[in-house]
Amino acid sequence: MPNPVYILAIESSCDETSASVCVDGRILSNVIATQDVHRKYGGVVPELASRAHMEHIVPVVQAALDEANCPLASMHAVAFTQAPGLIGSLLVGAGFAKSIALSLDIPLIAVHHMQAHVLANLIGDPRPAFPFLCLTVSGGHTQIVQCNSPLDMHVLGETLDDAAGEAFDKSAKLLGLPYPGGPLIDQHARNGNPARFEFPEPQIPGLDFSFSGVKTSILYFLQDQQKRNPLFVNENLDDICASIQHRIVTILLHKLKKASLQTGIREICLSGGVAANSGLRLAFDELGKKMHWNTYIPAMQYCTDNAGMIAITGYYKYLAGDFSSLETSASARAAW
Repeated sequence: MPNPVYILAIESSCDETSASVCVDGRILSNVIATQDVHRKYGGVVPELASRAHMEHIVPVVQAALDEANCPLASMHAVAFTQAPGLIGSLLVGAGFAKSIALSLDIPLIAVHHMQAHVLANLIGDPRPAFPFLCLTVSGGHTQIVQCNSPLDMHVLGETLDDAAGEAFDKSAKLLGLPYPGGPLIDQHARNGNPARFEFPEPQIPGLDFSFSGVKTSILYFLQDQQKRNPLFVNENLDDICASIQHRIVTILLHKLKKASLQTGIREICLSGGVAANSGLRLAFDELGKKMHWNTYIPAMQYCTDNAGMIAITGYYKYLAGDFSSLETSASARAAW
């Protein structure tokens, strides 16, 4: 039998420092250090994020190795998030990964963050069969991707402006909810009536998304209602959140349904941080049953930014011999 392949992975694209160890595509550890410093600023402060990564990266990597019970010297390659993300944060992870690759004389594997979100669906069972479609929804990205193999993917549609996660967070800010507001909208929506208030669905052709118009309609709606009743938000918070969540979710799933009908693909996946939203997960499952899809969602720890998804992507790139040079640079906006 061939010797097992060990991959160390590092993720530092935004405000979470994460490290993971996998062996032959099986995740042995997935350690994540979050940064609470950004809460009081209402969003991620890039300079503070990069400083926190520098503080966290050594203990996080060591914790991942300890949890996996694997010494650093046993690694066959080191993978890292190369793009996209906050450039200062990416540089911390890239520099650390390069140092390990150079010191151990092992391959360096650059991973695109969005490709990794898609391949998070290959961590554990059940796994989708190829080809599959993946709706990837996060704070910075919203995409529908057709995945023909681990390293053969095509973006069928993406947001033209705001991402869905951004629409959630900005709507929460309009409601006076603290950062990060997306999960709080989800909490309030569970107790609200999603049909109470109606927000428009953008008529965008094809499979692309747009959320800026929805965000603007929410702003004008709240301004108008609060002129009449200054306590409107407090008195109707659950219903407002449920209505906002309903509109964002229906926009996402209408496009996903359209993509499935156009391609004929019924292996359908969901990924990204917004995949943790309970309203989206429930509606996704219900639509899957109605459309006779086989549906898949990664475990919760692999939905948000994490190194486990970098590790699984790094593993498939290792098998393909897709390595990077030490001159590879991090990029805030690199395309696939």
